[in-house]
Amino acid sequence: MLMERINRDLKGQITLAIQIFKDEYPKKFLHQLVSGQLDMDRLDYLRRDSFFTGVSEGNIGSARIIKMLDVKDDHLVVESKGIYSIENFLTSRRLMYWQVYLHKTSVTLEKMLVNALMRAKELANQGKELFASPALRYFLYNDICKEDFYTKSEPIDNFILLDDNDLWTSLKVWSANEDIILSTLSKGIINRNLFKVEVSSTPIPKEKKADIISNICKALSISKKDARYFLASSSLENNMYKKEDDSIEILYKDGTTKDISQASDMLNISLLSRKIKKYYTCYYRFENVKY
Repeated sequence: MLMERINRDLKGQITLAIQIFKDEYPKKFLHQLVSGQLDMDRLDYLRRDSFFTGVSEGNIGSARIIKMLDVKDDHLVVESKGIYSIENFLTSRRLMYWQVYLHKTSVTLEKMLVNALMRAKELANQGKELFASPALRYFLYNDICKEDFYTKSEPIDNFILLDDNDLWTSLKVWSANEDIILSTLSKGIINRNLFKVEVSSTPIPKEKKADIISNICKALSISKKDARYFLASSSLENNMYKKEDDSIEILYKDGTTKDISQASDMLNISLLSRKIKKYYTCYYRFENVKY
């Protein structure tokens, strides 16, 4: 929907790019370059995020991987001499996900921001006046569903105007709001007084969850219903390689190809591609409250 809107504004100049992205172009290997196991976005963001976060494990040899790419039967393949670069890429991707993208701080900040926006939306539905930029106000004070983005122009018009400044400024103002839930969440994000995060291999026991909710209710003098804004429990999943989605084929000099899971002689790709699931619990910690 957003791509079509941009394409209309550009008078059809990115029609070909959209066809490739949607896998509607006859040359299928081009789609793999923009949406696949070895797409250019992944090769770019791993190196870029590794540099800016200081996590050296993400520093892959993207230039060599690109140099080793070839096409066979309209499918993207990698020359056999580039197999070790691919192994390093897959390992680096997994490490970056667990060390950066799914890091506990990222998870808890996301949950706090989502909960703050949910509370702001609830207050807006109650008719409470909240500070917000025009674009953010549009979404707070209007009930917008997914279908509206396809049938109306206003949702997209306002969505493309949103950026970090809209949210950050609103959070600063909301930190002084009379609503204890919205102000506490907003101040927590601004002052980095973040939810405590506990990660385990099993879901949180019901008894512990009940204790946390009880402590939150006492600390803020709120109901159990409202305490849900200060507790979140869910799971994180990640796997390094999804053969069923888009395999990485290694091309040998005799013209034959093998999937990386069969060609690799260093890593157990089948083991590393197994989906890992971790359970996490985020909850707000108040001073002088024991959990």
